[in-house]
Amino acid sequence: MITQNDHANLSGLFAAHWGNKQFERPRPFASATRAARYHDAGWLRYETKPYFDPSTGKTPNFRDVPNDRTQLESYQWALDWVTEIDSYAGLLVSKHRTGLWQSRYGLIKQPSFPSRGNLSDEITAFVARNEMKQKAIGEAFDQHELAVNYHLLQVWDLMSLYICTQERHKEEAIEPVPKSYVEGEGVCLQLTPLAPGRIAIDPFPFDQSPFKVNVVYRRLPKSLFADAPAFEVAYFGAAPQVASFTFEPAAAT
Repeated sequence: MITQNDHANLSGLFAAHWGNKQFERPRPFASATRAARYHDAGWLRYETKPYFDPSTGKTPNFRDVPNDRTQLESYQWALDWVTEIDSYAGLLVSKHRTGLWQSRYGLIKQPSFPSRGNLSDEITAFVARNEMKQKAIGEAFDQHELAVNYHLLQVWDLMSLYICTQERHKEEAIEPVPKSYVEGEGVCLQLTPLAPGRIAIDPFPFDQSPFKVNVVYRRLPKSLFADAPAFEVAYFGAAPQVASFTFEPAAAT
């Protein structure tokens, strides 16, 4: 079990070490990396009391957590919180949140995303309200740079999800991936597992080679819990563990 905020910490680490002779370093660096690290801060409230489904005896996968009023309020709290600290980072986090309900605004060709279908009235209002705020805040910034940084945030998020949502990794591509802030098409980033904990990336985007990262996780017993208190005993009692992964350039052919 990996929390959304531990997943986001990994995204932030990818952002902080992004850049080399092939890939331009993010700019503005602090705001872009701050957005990556805190892009899922809206889940913090949920993670203090995860939903327990008495009909299944389990807690749902994050994709199955209902976007009810409480969850939407948590998202809004996080957007306002980050924006108050750093308006540029908050703008990126806001665009990320509204974009998730709209196939990441169609920027990512691979991996593909299933349609969300018709959005509820509450989500539609949330998106409209925050896109208006984005437009007002965004007028102060370079629009192309902002678009590239939003795109990069999606890439860092997807790379972290690749690590965090599967124990047995397989080949995967993320496309397109911006290499710089110059106009033009991005590249296809190929992720290839070499061994448990070792992943090749082509082209290689980081400032360290090889690049080692850690992610915090907790392991709960594979069992049904009698009720919410029993689940919370296991949830809060699960000791944090660390999984390490090493990214390296693809071998020359």
